[in-house]
Amino acid sequence: MIASVRGPVVDVALDHVVIDCGGVGYQVLVTPSTAGSVRRGAEATLLTTMIVREDSMTLYGFTEPDARSLFTLLQTVTGVGPRLAMATLAVLEPDALRQALAGGDTKALITVPGIGKRVAERLVVELRDKVDRPHTDDSGGGLAMSGFAVRDQVTEALVGLGFAGPQAEKTVIAVLSEAPDADSAAVLRASLAALGKTK
Repeated sequence: MIASVRGPVVDVALDHVVIDCGGVGYQVLVTPSTAGSVRRGAEATLLTTMIVREDSMTLYGFTEPDARSLFTLLQTVTGVGPRLAMATLAVLEPDALRQALAGGDTKALITVPGIGKRVAERLVVELRDKVDRPHTDDSGGGLAMSGFAVRDQVTEALVGLGFAGPQAEKTVIAVLSEAPDADSAAVLRASLAALGKTK
C-alpha cells in the first residue's frame, strides 16, 4: 500500500498530478483544489490511498488527513466508489461535507455530479453519526483572506495547466468578482470555462 508520495511535481492537470519519486513518475488523481495547491517543478507531498482493481492500480491524493479519511468513509456507503467520493470532495470541502452530512443537507449533496436524491439520503442516514459537525469561525477577516488565498491558488493551478500568468490572474479575479465566496474548486471550474471560450 502506497500511503504517501513526495517529490518534484512533473505535471499538473485538472484531475491529477504526476510526482517524481526517485525517478518514477506517479500519477495521482486529485481534486481541483489539490491540483491548485501544487506547482510544476516544486516539491510536493501528498497523502495517498491506493485502490487496486483487477485491471488497474490507482492512487488518489490529498493534502490533508481529514480529506483522505472522508474519502475512505464515503466509500463505505453502497453505490459510492472512489471516483464518486473524489467528485464529492471536489465539490464540497471537508468542513462543508461534514456540515452537510451531520445536518442532513441533501440539497448540498446532490450538487455533486453523480449523486441523486436516493444516494444523498443514504449518505446522510449512514454517515450522519460518523462525522463531527465542524466548528465555524464567523469572523470577517478570515473571509477576506480566504478570497486572496483562493485567487493565488487557482491562478497557480491555471499556470500549471499551461495558461499565461497575467491571463490566468485576470480571469480568476473576474470570476471572484461575481462569486466572492466561491471555493477554489468552483473558481477553478469557472475560470477554465471562461478561458475555454477565449481560445
